[in-house]
This record gives sequence, structure tokens and C-alpha cells, in this order.
Amino acid sequence: MTKILVIEDELSVRDNILELLEANNFQVTESDNGLAGIQLATQQLPDLIVCDVMMPELDGYEVLTALRSNPATQTIPFIFLTAKASRDDWRQGMELGSDDYLTKPFTAKELLSAIATRLSKQMAIQQQSEAKLDELRSNITSALPRELQTPLNSIVGTSQTLLADYIEAAPVRSMIEDIQASGQQLSRSIQNFLLYAELELAETSSARRRTFQTYQTRFSSAIISAQAIAKAREFNRESDLLLNLTDTAVQMAAPRLQKLVFELVDNTFKFSPDGTPVTVTSMVKKNRLVLAISNQGTGMTAEQIAQVGGYMQFERKLYDQQGSGLGLTIAKRFTQFHGGEFVIESVPDKQTIVTVSLPVAR
Repeated sequence: MTKILVIEDELSVRDNILELLEANNFQVTESDNGLAGIQLATQQLPDLIVCDVMMPELDGYEVLTALRSNPATQTIPFIFLTAKASRDDWRQGMELGSDDYLTKPFTAKELLSAIATRLSKQMAIQQQSEAKLDELRSNITSALPRELQTPLNSIVGTSQTLLADYIEAAPVRSMIEDIQASGQQLSRSIQNFLLYAELELAETSSARRRTFQTYQTRFSSAIISAQAIAKAREFNRESDLLLNLTDTAVQMAAPRLQKLVFELVDNTFKFSPDGTPVTVTSMVKKNRLVLAISNQGTGMTAEQIAQVGGYMQFERKLYDQQGSGLGLTIAKRFTQFHGGEFVIESVPDKQTIVTVSLPVAR
């Protein structure tokens, strides 16, 4: 429901406006002075403001000046109401950034028409901005892989060749290993960023969203097992990994299932000490594949779990978490995009269980 703030000190006029707007299915809040009006606008961020010019505390011009100077309220459509009809008064209001100017007395039709016009214009501006943002996201997503991954592949590949064939001196070898590790970390961060951008685009496009949900993976256990074992080897913790998997087809493309398991298992190993078990289980329950990954490590607080999102990194200074912090968010978004559920249960410094349920392929 569209929210409108009415700032008007004259009670009878304010009541008439409120009655008219509520009768036309607007959600209305009111203020009888300019100072309180600014506070309400800042707190509630209405879709449109109707404001008298001559008021106590602050007049309408001062209200508009304050709202236009605040980034949170500067684009809210603003309609002046005034008994002052001179050209200078009208000019002053428009120069301050008013979107319209109604002279008292005005009719119900005039007020509703002015509101409809301003809301329609604001919607058009927002749609245009969103379209430009979507285009920018799309351009970034298509251009960055080539521009960034090509030189990175050269760095990682060359360092690998040097390590394999040429470098034997310990200090030099150590430097090359650092170059390779940094290149691999940067490559993963870029891939996560681009994937996150793709997910953001899919959020606003039903066609893109359907593309995510079209593909299936027939042998889920093989993919889950392969990703978990690869991660255990990467952390030199093969003996800590416990697998108990049930095979079934799931409604998710194989590369996305690989990425989901990769990020979850990586996070699980990263935040648990060597010698503690990392358990990966799956079972079919009510036409869903339920995948559970648990560890006995750092854990997360309830607040941290609630704040899982893009670029969110938990206890960075304490645990020196690397990367952009998007892995857990990507896993969650993948799950939700495919009609699944994503749940984190954790007791800090004891145990964390991440449970993902995905629709079984039909």
C-alpha cells in the first residue's frame, strides 16, 4: 500500500485530506508541524509527502530543504499546499525541489490527480534506474570473466609450471607457492563475485530464474562425495571426513550442486580444528534430498546466522577468514532459487550443522 505523509497544521484541512486519501486506499500518517514532519519522514520514508507552506516550528520551505539535504529522503515526491499563490512563492518552492504546488482551496480531484502524476513519474524513474542497473550488472557479468580470469589463469598456470619443472631453491619456491596461492584465492573471489551478480540478475528476471530451475543432476551422491573428498585432501584432513550418502536425482544443475557442496564443505573444514570430525550425510525425505554437513568448531551465534548475506564475514580479525565471504550466501541463494530450504544450527565453539533440502527431480 502506498504510504503518504501529510504535514498540515490546520486540523480541518488535515482531517479532510486524510479522509480523502484513506478512502482511496492510501496508507496515511500525519503531522501538525514541520519539525515533527521531518522526523516522521526520516523514520517512515513515505512514498510521497503532502506539505503545507505556512506552519509553526518550521515552514514548508524549511521542511523541503531539510528533506532534500538528507540522502534517505531527498528523492521522495513532494507536493506543496499553500494559500500563497504568487509567482515568487511558486518559484521558490520549485527551486527548492518541490514536485508540485497546489493552491488552497483545491478540489479532491486536483489533489488525487497531483498525487497520481507524481507517483507515476517516480515509478517510471525507478524502473528506468533499475533497468540501467540491470544492464550494468549484465555487462559486468559478461565482461569481467574475460578481463580478469585470462591474466589470472596465466599467473596460476605459470606458477604451477615453475613449481613443477624449474624452481628448487627453497626461498624462491616459497615465493612462487605464495604467488600461486594468491592467484587461486583471487580467482575464486572473482568467480564468487560474478556468480553473486548472476544471482542478483536472476532475482529480477523470471526468465533467468527459470533457467536456474530447469536442469537436473541424476547422481547427486557422486558429486557430493567427490567435492567433499577433494576439500578434505586440500585441508590434509581425509581421516576427519565421514560420508553417509543416499543417491537420488535432484532438481539442480550439476555445476551448481558442485559449487554448493564445495562452499559448504570448505566453510566446514575452515572453521573446525584438525582431528575433529566433519560429517556429510544425505537422505531422501518427503521427495526432498536432505543434505547435512556438520563440524565441531568455531560455530556461529544466532545473530551471525540471521545476518548471512553478501560480503558478510564473521569474526574476521579473530579467525582471519579469507575471500569475499560470499560462499555461504551463494550456497543459500542456490538452495532458495531451486525451491529448497537452507538452515544453519550452531552452538558456538561446539557444533555447527548446515542442512540443505532440495527437490528430488521428477
